[in-house]
Amino acid sequence: MSAVISTPVDLLDESAQLGQIILQSEVFIEYKNARERMDNDAEAQRLITKFSEQKEKYDEVQRFGKYHPDYKTISKEIRTVKREMDMHETVAAYRRAERALEELLNEVCGEVAGIVSPTIKLPGNNPYFENDSSGSCGSGGGCGSGGSCGCS
Repeated sequence: MSAVISTPVDLLDESAQLGQIILQSEVFIEYKNARERMDNDAEAQRLITKFSEQKEKYDEVQRFGKYHPDYKTISKEIRTVKREMDMHETVAAYRRAERALEELLNEVCGEVAGIVSPTIKLPGNNPYFENDSSGSCGSGGGCGSGGSCGCS
């Protein structure tokens, strides 16, 4: 990638090149393979469908909260179904690959933002976006931290 970008078109070209590099990365290829394995795993798909159905029931119950007659039952069932789905090997492998890809993308975004300006505010709950200098929102929890970030 070139060091000098003179027009918006150049910027778009450079962005497209960066995107292609990410698409060819080992992290993305593992993500893609994990997704394909999960999509082709009949048991994983059954568990995902079961969770989706249970989530619809849960969302309906949540409208009324603890006052809904099935609140405790549905809440317990969704936790059980979610745990069963999350513990399935292909789903767990997909989630790990998804987190690795997200970390890569967050790191790239942090690098780009840092090049533009070290004071750009990024999500403070991600260690890739933490800023070492005190007084910035990235140094600990963001602007919702009760004023300790130094923002006004």
